[in-house]
Amino acid sequence: MSKPLRVVVAKPGLDGHDRGAKIIARALRDAGMEVIYTGIFQTVEMIVSTVVQEDADVLGLSILSGAHLHFSQEICRGLREQASREVLVIMGGILPPPDIPQVKAHGVAEVFGPGTPTSAIVDYIHRWQAQR
Repeated sequence: MSKPLRVVVAKPGLDGHDRGAKIIARALRDAGMEVIYTGIFQTVEMIVSTVVQEDADVLGLSILSGAHLHFSQEICRGLREQASREVLVIMGGILPPPDIPQVKAHGVAEVFGPGTPTSAIVDYIHRWQAQR
């Protein structure tokens, strides 16, 4: 039997709205994943360090502050530089549709907007895992 996926859920920057991140963390945990929730007000360095130290397979970013372009670029850069293997990066929050291709170009695999069923996020991660 394979080990469960390890997922870090993080809230970068000064965004204190964490209800969605907690809902996602719970859904992923209920789906059998090991979830590390970092809490609010995390820096790029703190998030990247947690992913590396926890040997995470997936990083889920929750951003409602409008700073998604900055954080996607810096966090994905940090992971490329410090992680020993590929980490799936997904993002949730309110992003203007024209910004989604840009965060994906930074390294975010998928963006899940408001109203996305938690089952869709779980299914996406499972499909990614099956393709590894």
